[in-house]
Amino acid sequence: MTAERAWWKEAVVYQIYPQSFNDSDGDGVGDLQGIIERLDYVADLGVDVIWLNPVYQSPQVDNGYDISDYRAIHEAYGTMADWEELLDEIHARDMRLVMDLVVNHTSDDHEWFQRSRRDEDGYRDYYIWREGDTDEDGEPVPPNNWTTGFGGSAWTDDEQVGTQYLHLFHERQPDLNWENAEVRSDIYEMIDWWLAKGIDGFRMDVINLISKPEGLPDGDPDKGWVGIEHFADGPRAQEFLEEMAAETFDNYDSMTVGECVDIDVDTAGDYVSADGPLDMVFHFEHMLLDQQEGWWTIEDWSLPELKSVMAEWQTDLDGWNTVYLGNHDQPRIVSRFGDDGEYREESAKLLATFLLTHQGTPFLFQGDEIGMTNCPWESIDEMRDADATNRVRLALESGDIEDYDEAREVVEFRSRDNARTPMQWNDSRNAGFTDGDPWIQVNPNYEDVNVAAAEAAEDSILSYYRDLIDLRSDLDVLVYGEYELLLPDHETVYAYRRTLDDPAVDVDDVLIVLNISPTATRVSVPVEAEATPLFGNELDTATESGSHDVTDAALQPYEARLYELSEQQ
Repeated sequence: MTAERAWWKEAVVYQIYPQSFNDSDGDGVGDLQGIIERLDYVADLGVDVIWLNPVYQSPQVDNGYDISDYRAIHEAYGTMADWEELLDEIHARDMRLVMDLVVNHTSDDHEWFQRSRRDEDGYRDYYIWREGDTDEDGEPVPPNNWTTGFGGSAWTDDEQVGTQYLHLFHERQPDLNWENAEVRSDIYEMIDWWLAKGIDGFRMDVINLISKPEGLPDGDPDKGWVGIEHFADGPRAQEFLEEMAAETFDNYDSMTVGECVDIDVDTAGDYVSADGPLDMVFHFEHMLLDQQEGWWTIEDWSLPELKSVMAEWQTDLDGWNTVYLGNHDQPRIVSRFGDDGEYREESAKLLATFLLTHQGTPFLFQGDEIGMTNCPWESIDEMRDADATNRVRLALESGDIEDYDEAREVVEFRSRDNARTPMQWNDSRNAGFTDGDPWIQVNPNYEDVNVAAAEAAEDSILSYYRDLIDLRSDLDVLVYGEYELLLPDHETVYAYRRTLDDPAVDVDDVLIVLNISPTATRVSVPVEAEATPLFGNELDTATESGSHDVTDAALQPYEARLYELSEQQ
């Protein structure tokens, strides 16, 4: 049975982090004109949608996720005229634009918060203010024990007001009070304003955190994020999102994807089912396999664990999937899930195959297509990530660590700055990103890992992405096909089948086999069918003809293979 068709199901999304993509004016910060200069490159990838990280006016405490004016463009990125030109140029290339929507919180520079501080015209109730106790020294005690996503208390005492406000992230990102109907009305008006300007949808930041329970009860102190059981998928989250959709998205042919913290597959179905308010959600189950004990621990995970999580979301979700392995908040995918040393190219191609052949809309992050890697951070002073730097500061203050070197291994692996180093365009100074001094350091491997080198190479990661995106656009089975996991317990081989019950398509049965290992292996794949190579990251695999016996397949390190399956003769 073919799923109901939609353009956003068939799309491939390319995420642009504007601060680090391309700088057109030499000030060291990427900008909107810089993106326009590189749009042909993005279009040539074959992608359909650009997801643009926040470009709104912001003091940049959290790299733009602290918005001070939703209807203005951050000065370093350009002007509203630049943004309008960008939208026109994207649409002229038959691509679409999805903006970031950040409405769980604002910047403390936002006019709403400034008026809330002054208790002006009813604005006090736009945010969550509470009186706390005082300790024996007269110091304020938080109203509850909730912590932020960056570590530390979720409450800050405001001396101007004389009480405390809630912030689930940085103290300069106060949470909006969604119980206030005026807040919701202002947000919906803003959303509609952007949609009317012609954008094609929103990626919605931590959207399932918007509803907080009455009384703001204490959370379980043993949880890594204290209070999360109360504010993730809170009591009115579904109601608020349904109201938002009715007031805004449902009136447009738009795409909506919600970033949802601590969500399971059943709850996600409430948001993305046929009657749900969202088209897709980002979940984090597969992204947390290496940090079950918290941010400070890098844990080993097994391939069967990853398969199990992916299979659950592929088969049990009542709605449409997203498929992603990295973004602006995560380490580089080849450093986390592949091998960024000897097998960087092979593992980058394998991860491309993973992303573009699972069921769901694939999300690629800038630089994935050339195999960009994590960056060595020799000092915390080199870093800009509010999350990582705050955690290190708190650990130093508490005495949990004596210096940065003690924490370096974890911080280098976890820091969101890994994804935020400048895009590596060529081997010139600053990787061709800027003529000035970049706002954050360039990864020192840019002389070898860059777009120009990839364009010149015969069999590059970049060409592999382009060819595989083309293949996905040609084969409905890779978009709408059912998913069947094979070899669930195999420790190094990830195999699955995509099948589509549609007589109108030429290819309706595809086998994907991935050797996620630096070791060559032989594997017997349990399929009774003729297997003809469709695609792979070994040169001969893509060009071989004739059928193959996949009951005894020999796989090279980090080799990916796609086969068309047909009935045995």
